[in-house]
Amino acid sequence: MKYKMLGNTDLRTAPIVFGGNVFGWTLDEKKSFKMLDELLEKGLTTIDTADVYSRWAEGNDGGESERIIGKWMKERGVRDKINLATKVGSSMQQGGDKDISRSHILKASEDSLKRLQTDYIDLYYTHWDDNKTPVEETLETYQQLIKEGKVRYIGASNLSPERLQASLDAAKNENLPKYEVFQPEYSLMERGKFEGKIRDICKENNLSVLSYFSLASGFLTGKYQNKEDIKGKEREMFLKDYFDERGKIVLKVIHEISNEHMVSEAAIALAWLIERPGITAPIASATKKSHLKAFFEAMDINLSEEQMQRLNNASAY
Repeated sequence: MKYKMLGNTDLRTAPIVFGGNVFGWTLDEKKSFKMLDELLEKGLTTIDTADVYSRWAEGNDGGESERIIGKWMKERGVRDKINLATKVGSSMQQGGDKDISRSHILKASEDSLKRLQTDYIDLYYTHWDDNKTPVEETLETYQQLIKEGKVRYIGASNLSPERLQASLDAAKNENLPKYEVFQPEYSLMERGKFEGKIRDICKENNLSVLSYFSLASGFLTGKYQNKEDIKGKEREMFLKDYFDERGKIVLKVIHEISNEHMVSEAAIALAWLIERPGITAPIASATKKSHLKAFFEAMDINLSEEQMQRLNNASAY
């Protein structure tokens, strides 16, 4: 497997990062352990989670994903084999305010370290911006955590172009830690949040880009064909807006190209991301061992220029 380096760090990742939002949500602890064992065996060792995962599941309070990953790493004795990424900034309370102030980050980081049963986080993200904390305050707090050995590198997710650029400028001008990775929502169904200013900033500043919702919450797997297929399911809130004419065209083209390569539709959607300008690796989740087959199909195939153009045209926005 060909690994990729992340920004100006010594962290490397497979061409696909595993999204840990499923742990404690669609996978219980026992099934999560089996999935994590499988990922380690196959070399997919960069795991992405967040302090709030999987808060939205009924009966959860947040932190379930971190707890499961932490317990698994402890029981298996594999902390040194995992590139561990988690995030700060969201509220543990439904509808609560975003917060990237010094006081919140210091408390949240300690809570994450306890749940993860580790002394350090490899990659710590600003999950969401509160749009009020000075970027210098946030970066100075990360600087303290780095000096204390609790965080190795930092990244950002969902920042506006203006706040991302301001953070990078502050890092350069005031000798503060620099975001090395950016995590935007990006897929064949959601292109506008990354393409344009954000992509330019990432390129100019050598930020690696790990896209999330890479399969549009499962829409691009072809599993769901209409709104009736998702009614009452956990993913309904994420998928309900995709069943329009554009969505139908995207699914049709993915299906055609998947037949041409004799691979899954999910593999085509991931392969498109792997080959897109500016993308280091997509983040994707799986709930069954069989689902991981699409990851390796995506890493093995090469889409032709003509196939890439068909996908670009179908997903034009």
